[in-house]
Amino acid sequence: MIRVKLKKGEGRTISSGGLWIFDNEVDKIEGEYENGDIVEVVSYKDDYIGHGYINDHSRILIRLLSRDKNEAIDKAFFKRRFKAAWTYRKNVVDTTCCRIIFSDSDRLPGLIVDKFNDVLVYEIDTLGMDVRKKLLVESLLEVLKEDGVVIRGAYERSDARVRTLEGLERISGFLSEPFETLLEIEENGVKLEVDIAQGQKTGYFLDQKYNHLAVRHLCKDKKVLDCCTHTGGFALSAAKTAASVRAIDASETAIAQAIRNSELNGFDNCEFLVADIFDFLKESEEQGEKYDVIILDPPAFTKSRSSLKNATRGYKEINYRAMKCLNEGGFLVSCSCSEYMDRELFLKTILAAANDAHKRLKLVEARAQAPDHPIILGNNVSQYLKCMIFEVNGR
Repeated sequence: MIRVKLKKGEGRTISSGGLWIFDNEVDKIEGEYENGDIVEVVSYKDDYIGHGYINDHSRILIRLLSRDKNEAIDKAFFKRRFKAAWTYRKNVVDTTCCRIIFSDSDRLPGLIVDKFNDVLVYEIDTLGMDVRKKLLVESLLEVLKEDGVVIRGAYERSDARVRTLEGLERISGFLSEPFETLLEIEENGVKLEVDIAQGQKTGYFLDQKYNHLAVRHLCKDKKVLDCCTHTGGFALSAAKTAASVRAIDASETAIAQAIRNSELNGFDNCEFLVADIFDFLKESEEQGEKYDVIILDPPAFTKSRSSLKNATRGYKEINYRAMKCLNEGGFLVSCSCSEYMDRELFLKTILAAANDAHKRLKLVEARAQAPDHPIILGNNVSQYLKCMIFEVNGR
């Protein structure tokens, strides 16, 4: 096996549970390889660290798959990983619709698999996983079949921009015989249409599943505003108990889908609008429009550390505007899906917004992503979603 030797003092993130080896951490590579090959990683003292796949098109040169020197990366390996991941999901979530594989969190870096009823959606972001695509699909199907789970089709949504950093094309398409890609699922008693071919990511954001439910009881008989509603996740969950729900998104396509989802459930207490949320909140404040509950779930304002300062300003502004539109004692649900906006900074930013708005915050609950998107301590990449619920009062 090809040996990759690290520089002195490098590999510290690996010792704390990480799986990535960056190109600038490497001293030398002993032997010839092809990108995607399995290589062995050793310290500068030649101590074994682990083995995984290599790709010199990426700054992340190696992603580790195993720390057991005697463990071969073959079909049996992937079946063990898949079985462990599936067993975990069965223990912690309703597996009707869930994320089965969450990349590094399941020690399968570069692979994401979501399950929507009897359909699987694969997102493959790295060359090392891409060259093993057929093996991955076969192995997971076998694990599920052995557990009595019937899967009628699989689809690939490997169209994330990150693939270009791996030297890969952005692709999507069937991994099985073709089937209807517009699916109907149910989440917490709410019916939803999911378009796995055209929707964002794998078709639907399963990570907010239990946050949608957690907010529902706060909305009972309340006037609710859902900002950046996408296809209506928070809005429709709120509509089960709320007096009225107004949902806003800048995407006409998303709003059209949210309206169809509302009709699918027979809700008559929802209003959906296409609008820029910053402009909408500013106009609402100027017009004296007030709400009992405001939900903020914007797309990530930053996907890199270099833009974190600007993103912080954005999060502060949107939370400030929302607080100005809340009734006394109203609830603010504020989310961030950026891994670079960590929990401490997010809370600090919301507090700064509250100070400017002359508001006092009572933290009701601090939540994260659903447990089928597991957080691995020591791996900051896995801890990305924050969902903070506050009661907001004047000083």
